[in-house]
Amino acid sequence: MQIVILKDSAAVAEYGANIFIKQLQKKADSVLGLATGSTPVSLYQGLIAANKAKQISFAGVKTFNLDEYLGLEGTHPQSYRYFMNEQLFDHIDIDKSQTFVPPGDVANPIEACQGYEAQIAAAGGIDIQLLGIGRNGHIGFNEPSSGLMSRTRVKTLTKATIDDNARFFKEGEYQPHLSITMGIGTILDAKKVVLLATGENKADAILAMVEGALTAACPASALQLHQDAVLVIDEAAAFKLTDKDFYKHIEAENQKLMARLGL
Repeated sequence: MQIVILKDSAAVAEYGANIFIKQLQKKADSVLGLATGSTPVSLYQGLIAANKAKQISFAGVKTFNLDEYLGLEGTHPQSYRYFMNEQLFDHIDIDKSQTFVPPGDVANPIEACQGYEAQIAAAGGIDIQLLGIGRNGHIGFNEPSSGLMSRTRVKTLTKATIDDNARFFKEGEYQPHLSITMGIGTILDAKKVVLLATGENKADAILAMVEGALTAACPASALQLHQDAVLVIDEAAAFKLTDKDFYKHIEAENQKLMARLGL
């Protein structure tokens, strides 16, 4: 796992955006795995700016989002389809018919999960998957106890996740307790994974993910198994790591090697 520790959230977003920009410059028809939440917003702003500056195009791109609330239509302001349109898709040159979000309003969500897996496979798999991390170590809506080789499925949200997300819903508004999410196994199938985390409230999860055991108690720890996983965090999210200086040294040496190789 490549661990990149940067000064602040702005630096994290810029670093993450540059990974995606390089991917699209290398492969114009990339298949991107995307995420919602507050952390990716600045990264998406960087991608929008690069698109408007004609550094990259999304015209040949397919996207697959990690998850969606079960019970919300895509037009609902709290749905993740709505979020993606507002934060990214409405502002870039992408064909929206090639942007896929798990359907939250289907009659048979079990069949929909199987169909989502089939769509990803038909697209050739995900080239690069963006992730955030929850305070309890969840990735997507894979809560603690999720199988490390799980596939796209319906998941019950923990009380902690429901409480964390309650701020996005108005008082008295229906808040789903179920979701459709890519499984951990689905995420691990991506050729590259980029996880962003900022803020002191993520420090315990980052510690468990990086230096803890590989365990379903911390779903993000499964990324220890991935051959090309990049963790991009700020100082606040990194402050509980026991060997920060070593991780920074490794990254500095890695950057020197990449520069020498022209990569």
